[in-house]
Amino acid sequence: MLFSQKFIVRKHERGLLFRDADFVRFLEPGTYRFNTLRRRYDVERFDVTEPAFTHALADYLVEAEPEDVERLFTVVATGEREVAVVYWNDRIAEVVRPAERRLYWNGPVTVRVERFDLDQGPAIDARLAKRLLAEPGLAAGADGLLGLRGVGRHAIHAEEIPHGHVGLLYVDGELAGSLEPGLHAYWTLGPSVRVDAVDLRVKTLEVQGQEILTRDKVSLRINLTATYRFADAARAVSAAKDPLDHLYKEIQFGLRAAVGTRTLDALLEDKSAIDRAVAERVGPRFAEIGIAVDSVGVKDIILPGDMKELLGKVVEAEKAAQANVIRRREETNATRSLLNTAKVMESNTVALRLKELETLEKVTEKVGNLSVYGGLDGLLNELVRLKQ
Repeated sequence: MLFSQKFIVRKHERGLLFRDADFVRFLEPGTYRFNTLRRRYDVERFDVTEPAFTHALADYLVEAEPEDVERLFTVVATGEREVAVVYWNDRIAEVVRPAERRLYWNGPVTVRVERFDLDQGPAIDARLAKRLLAEPGLAAGADGLLGLRGVGRHAIHAEEIPHGHVGLLYVDGELAGSLEPGLHAYWTLGPSVRVDAVDLRVKTLEVQGQEILTRDKVSLRINLTATYRFADAARAVSAAKDPLDHLYKEIQFGLRAAVGTRTLDALLEDKSAIDRAVAERVGPRFAEIGIAVDSVGVKDIILPGDMKELLGKVVEAEKAAQANVIRRREETNATRSLLNTAKVMESNTVALRLKELETLEKVTEKVGNLSVYGGLDGLLNELVRLKQ
């Protein structure tokens, strides 16, 4: 017809009818004709297989056309302390921020809404968190602005605590609790959330190059190693701003107290005394704040060059004196043995004769030819005279 317009709204579509650029009503599937003699009509069509309805008139339609909006849309309106997750056919499609409203066409796509009260806590179930993080439609744009669908991954704070660690959860700057190993996620649309992972395994602390004077004014350089672990991480971080730095300084103080109250000779005689003194100082103190100091051990005690030379001479003199004592003792024992032998032979002629024969045997071992005059008695008499 000459002065009419024809519009077709297909089965998978819905329309908004405008007359002279002013909204008139919704159009459901069908064929529509309008007289355009004095009016101009336009139809804005929407594919309901993509349920999200984003239009400048959305808020107006909710207020002006409440019956049609209730019939044609699923309206999701969140409170100031509420977040909503919207599913399309059980697939996560959008996360609605607090105090916002979204409209979704009713149609072939089933729209489901799951709401979360932020006053009940910001935690997100681990299974839902994995789905949210894996959903590409929820990713923020490269410019950091929110996309059409969703608030982006920056609406979720996710932290995976590895095995052997514990997570410390801070909500609005306050320590809220400890987290076991695994994935933990929280909404960041309400209170601020931070998670710090603390390693609970045994660690080593090296205290190197400590220059300390002994009680007798000898300068030593000492290297010490300590092993420690967090027995109660929450208590440790609450008690000390930097627990590791605190432990390092306390070991330094304990080392200086242990060395400064002992002489060099006492330290060299019992090196483990330093270990015991430092352990007794730091162990109970740090146990109270949740840190277990398992062991403390001195690795090296380094002396000045001149002191090394002096100690070397002392050791050399000590060893020489010990050698002299041993030599004197052996000589005394040998003389005493000879004296005892002489006493036996003096009182026992048979023993004397046996000793003479033993001596004769030793003499003749290296003699090629031996001429004997006067018989055996003469030989023995001459041998005795020769020895005298």
